[in-house]
Amino acid sequence: MSDDSGPRGLREWAEWAWTTEEGAVVWVREVLTSVGAVLAVGLLLFAISGVWPPMVAVESSSMHPHMKTGDLVFVMEEHRLSPEFATMETGVVTYETGQQEGYTKFAEPGDVIIYRADNRTGTPIIHRARFWVDEGENWYDRADPDHVGSADNCRELPNCPAPHGGFITKGDNELTNQRYDQVNGLSSPVKPGWIVGTAEVRVPVLGFVKLCASAGPCPLSIGPPTDGGQLAVDPAPRWLESASDTGNRTAVPA
Repeated sequence: MSDDSGPRGLREWAEWAWTTEEGAVVWVREVLTSVGAVLAVGLLLFAISGVWPPMVAVESSSMHPHMKTGDLVFVMEEHRLSPEFATMETGVVTYETGQQEGYTKFAEPGDVIIYRADNRTGTPIIHRARFWVDEGENWYDRADPDHVGSADNCRELPNCPAPHGGFITKGDNELTNQRYDQVNGLSSPVKPGWIVGTAEVRVPVLGFVKLCASAGPCPLSIGPPTDGGQLAVDPAPRWLESASDTGNRTAVPA
């Protein structure tokens, strides 16, 4: 007499595991299905972007109002779909060129890049590429006087003459980021090899999932809308950068 109490063979076992309603098996099946779906989406985004991970979470307010703390940002390898007027072979369009060509990203000219300051490990920076400088260039006269601090000439301007070729960068927030990153000591001119990718699309709020997870106990509470629609974050997370001229750090989601 045959024993019909359980599955026999790999195929029958797989069919049983997929269709049974036994509690523990159902739970494992749902977990594996969810993980598989997340991996599939991640691999699809990687295939599109060429960057892993393909999304980062914004940690600070230095790109406000175009990016906000807690935004999840889709990142693309900078050479993909780059226009013909990108800077040399970098794939990046600067603010300076974007003004001339009518090319905008996140409401202003030029690309927003994710880069590792001075090629250091750790959390990358997400700021706008303002213009390109060549090695040894006196770029003082090309700079916006509002973004060079108290410098009156190249000798008084950090990273001038340029120690090497690279991008002069800056956060969009005019309250906290009034100076170029290369003036406030955040980074020397950003070499192409330090660039992780360009920011393409932002998804509001979803980045808080990663930020809260990486910060330990989540210091965030979401209050009711205060302006007829937008959610108010109250209180402000304690781990946000508050000093002026800070870099807009990103946290890479798992």
